[in-house]
Amino acid sequence: MSRGTLVVTGGGRGIGAATALLAAADDWDLCLAFRRDVAAAEAVAAQCADFGAEVTLAKVDVAMETDVLELFEQAAELGPVRGLVNNAGVVSPLRPVAELESDELEEVFGVNVFGTILCAREAVRLMLSDGAGGAIVNVSSRAAVLGGAGRYVDYAASKAAVDAFTVGLSQEVAASGIRVNCVRPGIIDTGIHPDGPDAAAQRVESIPLRRLGSPDEVAAAIVWLLSPAASYITGAVLDVGGGR
Repeated sequence: MSRGTLVVTGGGRGIGAATALLAAADDWDLCLAFRRDVAAAEAVAAQCADFGAEVTLAKVDVAMETDVLELFEQAAELGPVRGLVNNAGVVSPLRPVAELESDELEEVFGVNVFGTILCAREAVRLMLSDGAGGAIVNVSSRAAVLGGAGRYVDYAASKAAVDAFTVGLSQEVAASGIRVNCVRPGIIDTGIHPDGPDAAAQRVESIPLRRLGSPDEVAAAIVWLLSPAASYITGAVLDVGGGR
């Protein structure tokens, strides 16, 4: 029996795709939001369907409120929304703060912060409407703690906002049976690194476990936080960073 509908933003690749697959295996139906790569999203949806999940796809820019509204309307048509994974995220080109451009800042904060808040708002509205509650997991980054100096301070700041939002929202909706938690991945082997996976691999020396993390390892933490096994956990920020 399905746990309900789970909305996963950035569901076409990396951590989002890994989360979708693991959630499908854990009896969630899925509304996968993606921004550009239709083929990748369709491939993930097909793999999720192999687990017996009902899956719908939504091409969405989470920084746009109209897109977010349409996303959750579509998700609700699939079934009661009981979960949200706020995974969509972007980074700007690597550069120090003195060289940042305003349009880059608008995109980073638009997707990483406004998008997270808008999606959480709509998920909470649906969860409150029938009183059945649910679970939200926001995807932050260890950069929120480390600061990203000389590389992506703006990205780090946007993810620090996600951390604070997680704590505040969790306290606001706990009495309504809605749990809100956060995972903070470290250096994960995905395509998000603006300097490429090879450069990311060169940073292994800064990781106590001496290796990059995998999307599957982050997904396992996310799906666990969504599950009844984590029923007494809310407002938590879980680091998945190899000790970094």
